[in-house]
Order: sequence, then structure tokens, then C-alpha cells
Amino acid sequence: MAPAYAVIAGGGTGGHVVPAIAIGRALVARGHEPETIHFVGSNRGIERRLVPEAGFPLTVLPGRGIARRLTPGNVLANAGAVLGLASAFVQAVLLLRRLRPRVVVSVGGYAAAPCALAAVLWRVPLVLHEQNASAGAVHRLVGRFAAVTCASYPGTGLPREVVTGNPVRDEILAVRRTPEARAQARRRLGLPDGRLVVAAFGGSLGARRINEAVAGLVGKWADRAGLAVRHAVGARDWPTFSAGLPVLPPAGLSYMAVEFEDRMPDLLAAADVAVCRAGGSTVAELAVVGVPTVFVPLPMAPGDHQTKNAAGLVAAGAAVLVPDGDLTAERLARELDALLADPDHLATMGKAAQSVARPDAADLVADQVEQHARG
Repeated sequence: MAPAYAVIAGGGTGGHVVPAIAIGRALVARGHEPETIHFVGSNRGIERRLVPEAGFPLTVLPGRGIARRLTPGNVLANAGAVLGLASAFVQAVLLLRRLRPRVVVSVGGYAAAPCALAAVLWRVPLVLHEQNASAGAVHRLVGRFAAVTCASYPGTGLPREVVTGNPVRDEILAVRRTPEARAQARRRLGLPDGRLVVAAFGGSLGARRINEAVAGLVGKWADRAGLAVRHAVGARDWPTFSAGLPVLPPAGLSYMAVEFEDRMPDLLAAADVAVCRAGGSTVAELAVVGVPTVFVPLPMAPGDHQTKNAAGLVAAGAAVLVPDGDLTAERLARELDALLADPDHLATMGKAAQSVARPDAADLVADQVEQHARG
């Protein structure tokens, strides 16, 4: 195994993996060969697919997250998780011994813990990138050992914090919302011309509360010929949801449901407004593109970090926040009708979103990585 310039550790979800790949690509753009940027993730995570597709080497380690609720079943599962993490730590120690990287970058998630601790053992500089406004458990654990914390938002509580923003993938940075670009994106998605478009999504698994509210909304808007809704349901609810898709009048609402949105750049270009959760990567991408948004934060997110993630866009006038427990079809219809009725206000919201965006976040993180690799 060839020596590595950097090891980028973490994953499990797209919210961790997508910024990690953006950091890797920023390092490649600075002259580092892709094979010297080595990713370490979980054998259960989405990184198993996304990282090789991006052209980087990947090592996966065993292990799983620790359940926070101490039910009898979780106690047994947690015992297995601890054993898995111990095994992963031993493997990470041996891996870093072979790779001898100049720097280790942790993007969080339980997959990051073994490599971050191995970096401490081998005295390799450790750079953290925290995607959320409240730090995750792994970064709270290893933060004291970090050379620097690259934070997406100020005030994470992690030491040696430098605010860089959250790296966004190149495909999103390339999105343009000119009239011509938006019309082309709508045609690629199969959306009809001349309609206002609502995009609804909740991540790869989906968001049940959003799905239920959108289902009710579609019934209320069945006769609205000037509107279109594209709805990414998510893997968890798709089997039951897809079995009961509504039959709408031919001249009414255009409604498209998909299990997973694999055309997100086109959707963000096409949408007049989005309805979604407020994960770190989602918030960063909506801000960079300039999409007005109704955020419905995940209510059980640790430290209520999704509400905090959305706070900057809400304060800037770029988004509306609806607590998960308050979201119904009626409430969603009121919020969207108020926004869609005022195109000038939507345009102002889009500009406000871009005013607080950090399109250079990947480069700012790469600056810190190179600085501490030299040290």
C-alpha cells in the first residue's frame, strides 16, 4: 500500500461523505494525486459506493454507532458496537502505520473515531471538519487532540475553531438559476413548462412527517394547474407510499414521486421553493444555489443541530422554519401559498441565501489541511 498524503476518515451518511469527497477533490486540484488521498469509512456506510465512484482509494472498518436509548435490546447491541469499534481501532492503528499520512482529516460519524484516535496515537496532525452547528459525539470526544477544527458554523464549542463553511460538491456549485438553465433542468426532469415547482425531499431514507404532509398537500392541490411537485420519498417509506400514489386530473397538479433524487442539481435549478430537513450539507447546498426553503428540522437530531443549522438562512430571510410537530398538510399549504404568491419575494429570498453561502468552503478546509500537514 503506497504512502498517503492525507487520510480522510468518517462517513455513514451522505451528510458526512459528500463534504469529505469535496475536500478530497480540493486537495487533488492543488496537485495531490488521488491515490495519495486515502478514505477510511464504515462497512455499512454510503461511502462504499460514493468514494470509489469519485476515484479515491477506500478502506472500510467494522463497527456501528452507539444507541443512545438504553433499552434491553440496545444494551446488547451496544456491547457488540463497542467490540466492533475496538477491532476498528486496532485496524486503524495498523493502517496508519502502513500509510504514514502527513495529516488525518475527520469528517465525523462513528466511522471517524478509530482513525482519529489512531492519529493521536501516532502523533499525526488531526484536522476536524464539523458539518453541523452542534458538534457530533465523535468530535466532542477527539476535539481536544485536534490541531484545528474547520467549522461550518461559528460556536460549535470545539477547540481551535476556524469557520470555513461546509464543502459542497462541484455538481451543485455548477448549478445556475437563469431562466434558460431552469427551463432546461425542468425538461430533463420531465416537469411541465410554465408552472411553479415545489421540491420536497428528506434525505436517502426520507422524512415521514414531510411525506405525510406532502401527500395531504397533493390532495388539496389536485386541481392546481399552475403547480408542479417533485417529491423524493426516501427508501424507508417508498414501498408503502408508492403503492398508493394519487390519481390526479389530467389538467390539474403535476405530481412526480421518486424513491431517491439522483438528479439533485437539476432539481435545485428547477425548484421555486424546497421543503426539506436541515442537515448540514442540505443547508449548504440550498444556500450556494439560492433556493428559498421551508425547513422542517429533524426533531431528534443531537443537540437540535438541524434547527441551529437552519437559523442563519432563516435570520437572513432566505427560509421559513416549521417545527416537525407543527407540520401538517394545512400548515404546509399555507406556507407555500404565501411564498408562491409573491415571485419578487422568492427572488429576494434566493439572493439572501447566496449572501450567506460559502462556495469556497472546500478550498478553505484544504488550506488548513495543507498548513497542518506541513507542520
